[in-house]
Amino acid sequence: MQEHQYFVDIDATVDELWQLFWARIPHTETGDVTIDILYPGNDIGDGLIRHCTFRVPRYLLTGGKGQSWEWLTEVTPKVSWKYTAVGRPLLSEAEGRTRLEDLGDGRTRVHFSETYHAFNPLLRALLEKRVHAFISKDNDRLIKESLTKGVGYLRAAKAKAEAKAAAKTAGTPDAGTAPA
Repeated sequence: MQEHQYFVDIDATVDELWQLFWARIPHTETGDVTIDILYPGNDIGDGLIRHCTFRVPRYLLTGGKGQSWEWLTEVTPKVSWKYTAVGRPLLSEAEGRTRLEDLGDGRTRVHFSETYHAFNPLLRALLEKRVHAFISKDNDRLIKESLTKGVGYLRAAKAKAEAKAAAKTAGTPDAGTAPA
């Protein structure tokens, strides 16, 4: 079994990161990673099911693409959640946990841990460590980049909505509409 642990500090509040994580956007792409929400889960996201594609080594003969189907459980709003996944190639299982830690001053530490286990004993002995290292090597950078970019988008959308609401309250036409 392989294990990976990581944390990253993000210039964002726990509330902002929670909004970002739980927007449940049907399809997202970050670099070579795509995530499709197959089922959104309950009102807090517990039970969410997603399908992910990601890069794997070409020697696995899958065209460099891996897939996983993930189920999110143990969701505690604005605190943590767990995912359980089955993936291929190597027919594997993974379990990951994400936890948000408020650092104060609008900063949050995102803790991430994952275990990975190939089902086949021969493939486990020959390839599990190498494949997991390949899959995980960019995770830390991708997590930080996607969270930072996502928070920027979230803040821009909020600012736009606030400006539109302020324009409406002031009785001025908002951008893109012609005065009557």
